[in-house]
Amino acid sequence: MDATPTILMCPPKYYGIEYEINPWMNRERGADPAKANAQWQALHDLLIQCGAKIELVEPVEGLPDMVFTANAAIIYKRIAVLSQFRFPQRQGEETHWREALAARGYRIEWPPEAMSFEGAGDALFCGETLYAGYRIRSDATGHQGIAEALGIGVNPLELVDDYFYHLDTCFCPLSSDEAVYYPQAFDEYGRKVLEQSIPHLIAVDGDEAQQFACNAVVIGRHVVTSEGCPKLHDQLAARGWTPHPTPLSEFIKAGGSAKCLTLRLDGEEAAGWK
Repeated sequence: MDATPTILMCPPKYYGIEYEINPWMNRERGADPAKANAQWQALHDLLIQCGAKIELVEPVEGLPDMVFTANAAIIYKRIAVLSQFRFPQRQGEETHWREALAARGYRIEWPPEAMSFEGAGDALFCGETLYAGYRIRSDATGHQGIAEALGIGVNPLELVDDYFYHLDTCFCPLSSDEAVYYPQAFDEYGRKVLEQSIPHLIAVDGDEAQQFACNAVVIGRHVVTSEGCPKLHDQLAARGWTPHPTPLSEFIKAGGSAKCLTLRLDGEEAAGWK
């Protein structure tokens, strides 16, 4: 793995709330373009300060959610497993993600046919195991097919709260044996899977979960989150992590935050690949 974490981002040139496909989105409330651009730039600069290299993909008019690059694919070594979006409003992104990742030298793979899958929004490595959220946006059978094709283990986790519609809204691996999560986003079985398979779990409460505390970017010992998560930041600091809050209110309006706005091109650091 490259010593410098490499992150793919997409400038919010065409970002806006043009449709409603999750409970956060409200076209009448909308998003402030100037404020969104400033918040995105601040996140971009903060990630560089934390030690990341940023690569940019060109935004496409008419595809406002391309800014959420986490949903493009999951990256496993030099393989990119592309998303197959559940909602038609985002399906137009798929061609552009295929072109962008192929141009960077990734071998392109797809989930099983007719299965919904929304990339690193619903599939995150903790250690060498893939944790995969399903029901709201992605299909469990699709995750199983991806894991078999890649030769990796997978723990499917059922998401039960529509406000936490992607796994990365309620779960963030920090290392091979440590993660942040919002317990109420999972069914009872999913909570048991997490508790039994990850030795060190940091639970966030409902108020901070609503501020997208779990939607964080991990770079080395740095953890970048949206503002409004002081209790989580205290827990992180006590465990030797360096938390960084940054304002991302305009993206939370669309159901996304720091993690949603990034895709690790070198894979998630927590995977610890040889």
